[in-house]
Amino acid sequence: MTGETPADRERERPRPDRTGRERGLRRTAELAGIGLTGVVAAVMLSFLLLYWTQDLPVASELYAAFRSMGRAMDAAFGTNVFRHPIMWQSMAVGVLVGVVAPLVGSFLVHREMALIGETLAHTAFAGVAVGILVTSSTGWNGSLLLVALAVGILGALGVQWLTERTDAYGDVPIAIMLSGSFAVGTLIISYGDGLTGVNIQGYLFGNLAVVTPEGARLMGALSLIVVAGVALTYKQLLFITFDEQAARVAQLNVTGYNTLRVVLTAVVVVGAMQVLGVILVAAMLVVPVAAASQVARSFRETMYLAVIFGQLSVIGGFAVSIGLGLPSGGSIVVTAIAVYLGSIVGSGSSVKAISSHG
Repeated sequence: MTGETPADRERERPRPDRTGRERGLRRTAELAGIGLTGVVAAVMLSFLLLYWTQDLPVASELYAAFRSMGRAMDAAFGTNVFRHPIMWQSMAVGVLVGVVAPLVGSFLVHREMALIGETLAHTAFAGVAVGILVTSSTGWNGSLLLVALAVGILGALGVQWLTERTDAYGDVPIAIMLSGSFAVGTLIISYGDGLTGVNIQGYLFGNLAVVTPEGARLMGALSLIVVAGVALTYKQLLFITFDEQAARVAQLNVTGYNTLRVVLTAVVVVGAMQVLGVILVAAMLVVPVAAASQVARSFRETMYLAVIFGQLSVIGGFAVSIGLGLPSGGSIVVTAIAVYLGSIVGSGSSVKAISSHG
């Protein structure tokens, strides 16, 4: 006989790990947020597809149902915006930006390359300027965003080339490209001033009216490319982000993956430029990731939370923009900064070291 009572044995029995439960609940909440974000993005992609194919028999019925839902939302919220397709395509672009910008930005921020987003935005602006000049000179009626995409990718390749072949500090080629591309853009705009009716301020500061059906479809296609590119090369990009020298020792194609990263950044920047503008587009690459880094415990968790915070910033920014009649770009960025400040308050501490595992 040991003298133990049932109560003593109950006290000695291992209790559930509270920390483990909290971690499980946190993980469940994150996955639920990512799942909801994926559903919203899928709905918006579906709208873009329906808007494009609305003349087809089945698509026309689904498109009509979508329009009816928009009218019902207007009746519920007392607004007059959701019944218009241009509003839906603008929201679709914003939602997709809220996914792909933090996704790519997670690698840039942890690689200490946050400035490259701003650089490629200025390069894309030079592309818009080139497109405007070509349009005014030749009467070409193509998409300015396609020209901006081509110039943005060339600028990304140029930044990578300069970084690999100069002995300057890592951010010097980026700074040179930033100022140089914007200077070229302003010169071209000044040279062609008065030759075209394009609203250049919309590209500078963001404007829902800038989003065209072609631009929205382009953003949809680019978003699928970015998500697929990150998913297929996640391990390699993660390795290079946290230990480039070890990746070289392991004979990984570091130059190739670095080039892929900057090209994906250029793709995101050109798509996001429609609603955020050249001046503010880099914020969506950085601010949601910075907010996520305050509370995340691993790089994967940072990516999940950054996408969720990015989506909250876009939806909240659109609400402010529509409700108060303010520019979309500034509204989204201010909302993102509010989310960032909230994450600081919620974390109760400074940025923690991020693990590259899990």
